[in-house]
Amino acid sequence: MVEMRKADFLKANLRLILAWPLLGLALAAVLWTATLLQLQAEKKVAQQQALGNVASLSRAYSQYLLRTVEQMDQLTLQLKYEWENAHGKLRLEQLKTRGMYAMPQFALVAIFDRKGQAVTSTAPMQRLRDTERSDFLLRHWRSNSSALRIALGREGQSGAGTLVHFTRRLDDADGNFDGVLLISVRSAYFSEFYDSVNFGKLGMSAMVGEEGELFSVRLGSTVLVPEGAPFLDTGFLDTDSGAMQSGGRTAFADAQNRYVGWHALKAYPFTAVVGLADTQVLQPYQETRTIYLGIATAVSLLLLAFTCIATGLSLRLAWRHHQSEGVRNAYRMATEGTSDGFYIIAALRNADGVIIDFELVDCNEPGADFFGVRREQLLGMRLQSRAHEPYFRDLMHNYRAAMVSGFSEEEIELADGNPFKLRWIRRRLVRSGDRLAVTLQDISAAKLHEQDLRRVANEDGLTGLPNRYWLQQFLPGALARAALGGHMLALLFIDFDGFKDINDTQGHAEGDKVLRAASLRLNAVLRPGDHVVRLGGDEFVVLLDPVEDDSRAEQVAQRIAIAFDEPFYLGAERHKMGASIGISVYPRDGAETEVLMKNADIAMYAVKTAGKGHHRFFQPALFETIRHRRELEQSLVTALEQDEFLVVYQPRVDTMSGRLCSMEALVRWQHPVHGMVPPLEFIPVAESSGLISQLGEVVIEKVCQQMARWKTYGLQLVPVSINVSARQFGRGDVHRVLASALSRHGIDAQLIEVEITESAMMDEQNRAVEQLAAIRALGVRLLVDDFGTGYSSLSQLQKFAMDGLKIDRAFTMELGRSEQGEVFVRAIVSMAHALGMSVVAEGVETREQLDMLHALQCNEVQGYFISRPVPAEQMLELMLKRFLIEHPARTHPPFSLAS
Repeated sequence: MVEMRKADFLKANLRLILAWPLLGLALAAVLWTATLLQLQAEKKVAQQQALGNVASLSRAYSQYLLRTVEQMDQLTLQLKYEWENAHGKLRLEQLKTRGMYAMPQFALVAIFDRKGQAVTSTAPMQRLRDTERSDFLLRHWRSNSSALRIALGREGQSGAGTLVHFTRRLDDADGNFDGVLLISVRSAYFSEFYDSVNFGKLGMSAMVGEEGELFSVRLGSTVLVPEGAPFLDTGFLDTDSGAMQSGGRTAFADAQNRYVGWHALKAYPFTAVVGLADTQVLQPYQETRTIYLGIATAVSLLLLAFTCIATGLSLRLAWRHHQSEGVRNAYRMATEGTSDGFYIIAALRNADGVIIDFELVDCNEPGADFFGVRREQLLGMRLQSRAHEPYFRDLMHNYRAAMVSGFSEEEIELADGNPFKLRWIRRRLVRSGDRLAVTLQDISAAKLHEQDLRRVANEDGLTGLPNRYWLQQFLPGALARAALGGHMLALLFIDFDGFKDINDTQGHAEGDKVLRAASLRLNAVLRPGDHVVRLGGDEFVVLLDPVEDDSRAEQVAQRIAIAFDEPFYLGAERHKMGASIGISVYPRDGAETEVLMKNADIAMYAVKTAGKGHHRFFQPALFETIRHRRELEQSLVTALEQDEFLVVYQPRVDTMSGRLCSMEALVRWQHPVHGMVPPLEFIPVAESSGLISQLGEVVIEKVCQQMARWKTYGLQLVPVSINVSARQFGRGDVHRVLASALSRHGIDAQLIEVEITESAMMDEQNRAVEQLAAIRALGVRLLVDDFGTGYSSLSQLQKFAMDGLKIDRAFTMELGRSEQGEVFVRAIVSMAHALGMSVVAEGVETREQLDMLHALQCNEVQGYFISRPVPAEQMLELMLKRFLIEHPARTHPPFSLAS
């Protein structure tokens, strides 16, 4: 009976029994069709993104190559200009020792004459193959063009490296071929763009010439050296730019399929090529495909189970409810193990089929946690009930768009007061029928890390101020806003005076403290909208935006100067540091970032050369002045190399007897073109450029050499005093230079005197005492030069224990003119004699001055009245003569102070 009842039930419900499997099959077909179509769309999107990515990377790489080649172009132009203007006296070896062309990418920088012989170079010529040298020499000889030429070559020593040769033709004064300059750069330098972009292990970049030759190839992190067949077939480069999938059309040596993008350089015959392996580019799609297929398979299995259970003895409605619960439970079990929130959103429609609301029908526990409630409290929530909240108003619009497109994914920065209490989320919407599968992921930490990286890139690590990179990114926008608003903008280029001495003597840690304190002072004198930027070292830039006129920039510069008049007190240390400020104003002094920065730097350099510690606006004439000064610096370097300096001697005589008792050595520059260059013109440049120390060593060497020559004549030598500059004295090695020269030429140390200014001794008193003691230990006498113009005190003179002092000519000139002049000289002589020091009066030009110094018991005199500075040959005659003036007491009555 039971069996019959079951048979009748099956017969009566045969259509129902068949309907569920057919319905399940239809649903499975729809599911797989939708899944495959979605995967096809996903793949197409991934491929389009890949093509867009390689196109973008190739454009970025072409910009990198353009800047790099332009830099080489400018370097060759600069080198051509310097060589042709130096008339063959430029030495690349010395430029390299001073930091030029010393970067590792420069394999060789050289100048070849018209016969192909190397005149000067930064490295051995074995690095260059003879065939390559002949090739570019012949090419430039045949062409009158001075344009830059670029060729591919290989290192001559081992042949293991690839070089890119940048050459230019050199012309003589008549425009004839005079040789070739060469800058050879290692090809790996042109692939360093890889370091800043994630190409992956199989990603490649290449620099391709106009004939298809490979100038630089990089595969992953490896720079390839072309050997045999090329790594890349460049036949596809038939347009200036583009992107494509290789798919066997473009052959790579490793047989890897890639997405390839290329972009030609605007001004040079090169094309930048970037290739990304399809296995890398399509990896996110493959992961998505695996997920989709897994979901589709799981759902198919659930449909199969559902149809089997639905054909059973349970009622269809109860079974469907039970099956729905099973699906939901399985979904939650699959998603509860992750921190991401998952939601099922059902669209609610009116009678016309228009979506009027959305209902949350399911979610996992992490999804409920985002809202701060339990899962049961969230189920059944409708969006219209919270439409008064901004987030849910936007959400309604996004859900409707996703129901149309079928897919949406975006990263969203949430406003304060959002329901999640989060800052950043990634939201992914996938439509399934009349429902949306929503995934929420908290990406706040990743975004915070991204912001930290951006801040580090734009912030100076020492002071916390914006850095040079920030200024380069910000200033173009500020200039555009200034142009749009029609207002002015000012740049103040600041360099601290005396910071190098703090860094050198107190150490970098103390220098860093001073820089941090200085940055706080700069910020303190600015408006809230202005900016202080640290470029590096002790160079800062202040950006004033906007300014009404020059007076605003000048006021800020004056406030900065006043702020830096106060010493920096850091613990027990006291540091004095001034500020030299150059000012450029937009739009008067330039409309571009580089021009404004350069002009502000020029104005600051003019301040430095004019005495430091003040400010100056840029003026076009400054450029020519600084160019002349830098040419003079270069000429000084050449003068030291070519031994263009000579020493003249000015005698000093005993005031009481008129007998020659010593002489002062003075340096002169005999320029081969301009003749005798005045010391007042080249000494300050030598001081500011740091060449004064080398010049001082040359003078010491020439004086000792001349004294050794006089010694061979059998003459009775008199002491020679040598001036030591403050910078040379500050190096602390004067005693070693003197000891070496005296020993080498066999000169008695008692025949040498060293003249040091008061300011040189005041720099660091403890160090000064040690250095003066080291010089005195050699047996060399010490004199204070230009006494009275500095700030020596009696206690300081006692501490330094000098052997003598020289009265500055300014005091000597006052003798006979004013009573104060006599009083000052009397005080100096009395003080010096009380300390056991001899006194030399400089600048004696009249008999009256000589008689007054005789009456004041000054020990020695020096000046035009006795003799002008003379060459060594004439000094020999004066040494033989011995008595250079008649004894004052024999020809004139003693000078009476009462007269």
